[in-house]
This record gives sequence, C-alpha cells and structure tokens, in this order.
Amino acid sequence: MSRPSQNIDDQLIAAGIALLPDTGCAGLSVRKLVEHAGVNLGMFHYHFKNKDNFIRVVLQRLYEGMFADLQPHADAGGDPVDSLRAAVTVLGSFARMHRAMLVMLVSEAMQGEPLALQFLRESLPRHIGVIAHLVQRGQAEGRIVDVPLPQLLPFMMSAIAGPVLAGGAIERHAALPPAFAALAQGALMSEQALTLRVELALRAITQTPPQEPT
Repeated sequence: MSRPSQNIDDQLIAAGIALLPDTGCAGLSVRKLVEHAGVNLGMFHYHFKNKDNFIRVVLQRLYEGMFADLQPHADAGGDPVDSLRAAVTVLGSFARMHRAMLVMLVSEAMQGEPLALQFLRESLPRHIGVIAHLVQRGQAEGRIVDVPLPQLLPFMMSAIAGPVLAGGAIERHAALPPAFAALAQGALMSEQALTLRVELALRAITQTPPQEPT
C-alpha cells in the first residue's frame, strides 16, 4: 500500500508550529491540532504515532532548518569576525522569528516539562559549539579578546538574543499595557535592533590584530 502524501506531514507540523507557542508541550491537544490542520485523527497516528513523538518532530524540524543556515559559517574561511557576525545573526534571527515558541520552551523547561528539557539539552550544545569554534578561531588569530569562553559566550549571546526573549515574554503577558508590547516590537525585536545588538556585542569583544614587525 502506498504511503499517504507527505503534504499531510507538513500540514500537521505547520499546525503544531502555530499552536505550540500558546498551548505548550503539555497542553497541546491532538484533536485541536488535527482540526487546525484539516486532517483526520487517523492520519496523525499514521504519521506520528503519538503526541510526544509529534512534538519532537516539530521542534527538530524548526531547529534543523536554523542549524542548516548556521553550520556553513563554522567552516567558512576569511575573517573570523565576519563569520561570527553571520553566525550570531542567524541565531538572533531565529530567536526573533520564533520568540513565542522559545519563551514557551524555556518556561516549560524551568517547570520540568520533559519534552522541553530534552529539546534544550540536545540543541543548545550544537549551536553553542559552532559559536565557540568561531570565537576560538578569532582568538587564535588575534581578532577576538583573550577572555575565557565561559565568560565571553554568555555575554555575547545574552546581549544578542536576551532582549528578543524578554520582548517575547512581554508580548505574552496580557496584564501589561499594550504600549509595552509596542515598545518591545520596535526597541527589542525589530531587524534593525537585532543588527545593532550584533554590532555592539562584536565591538565589545573584537580587537585589532597586532602588527607584524617591519
């Protein structure tokens, strides 16, 4: 018997991406999911077996798309600062685009939700490893300040992505005045704001390489 169309997988995953930021992993309803996707319940079980497996697939699909854009910068030649700029921009853009999902995942992980914890434990070392590799290459070439990675990486990543997560949390907080969300949109989460934070973070950690003696 032939396998049903791959398009059904995509419809369900798109519905999961739309619903998860509001429901969280724990609160996602399979029946509401299939209604949102316009797919019958049997097709959900055919493709994904159960809810936990489905959520893993959704989160992995999102992450692998971002990582595919990130990885080439780890292997790029040229100025390591330029490669680092491109890599952290990929991460910042991903955080900006999926901020509601990430705020939900962090919140659930802090409450001990197993799927959120598993996702963060498996994904964080991968992209942090790429950034660490670029920083170390920049340090070896005298382009980045010689500061221990456990100090430098949190400083840089929190400066770039931290405001995006803060803005996402503001957006989700219904008790705050609408003006707060509007301020977050412009000051924290716009493309221009992200570009500025990337440049400020890099300016803080880069240095002019020493001149060769003549």
